Amino acid sequence: MKLEEQWREIEADLPEDWSSIRLSLTVAEDQHADRAALILASFTPGRIGSRFRFAVRRDQDAGRVLRRLDQEDIRGLLELVGSETAAPDERERRPAKRVRPLAPQWDALTDRLTADWSDIYAEVELDSTDFLQRGALLLSPVNPAHYGGTTTLRFRIARISGYGTAPSMARRCLERLDEEGITGTLRFLRVLSATSHVATQGPVWRVAGRSV
Repeated sequence: MKLEEQWREIEADLPEDWSSIRLSLTVAEDQHADRAALILASFTPGRIGSRFRFAVRRDQDAGRVLRRLDQEDIRGLLELVGSETAAPDERERRPAKRVRPLAPQWDALTDRLTADWSDIYAEVELDSTDFLQRGALLLSPVNPAHYGGTTTLRFRIARISGYGTAPSMARRCLERLDEEGITGTLRFLRVLSATSHVATQGPVWRVAGRSV
């Protein structure tokens, strides 16, 4: 039975007022355990060998994550370890963190820029260290630098000319992160408009005494 189907059976037996559950996943083939760890990273699982334990809140889409495991032909046994029910007003007291895909974050940020923007110094703060290696690989066309935090990757964008990646390529790289379920927060740290490059490849920013 596929993992998503196992999840649907578990979900159907949960009490109506469940708020979070604890699951155990034992991956059938040891060689797939590392890939499973990356896909499950948003749940910050504990791991012993090819066995994972993790908690799922009601507002999280466990079915989508488990469907990705199925799509990559990762088989295993999913088991319910325990569950918790919510107090009537718990959701109002503790609103869930909203996870937004990175490409739409890019669209929202660029929509707020002036029409003549020319250069951006940006960063992506990934939600888990498990995303870092794969995230850096998918972002490689933008030449990311690991700087500013444990899970932070920074890069430059040049819309017209000079040093930096084209905006279309930057957005495509963020789409690739979204396609693999790699989540995080995108920020524009520095933005310049209508720059004119004279004997230079673009502006030089200094952050904490370092040229970027």
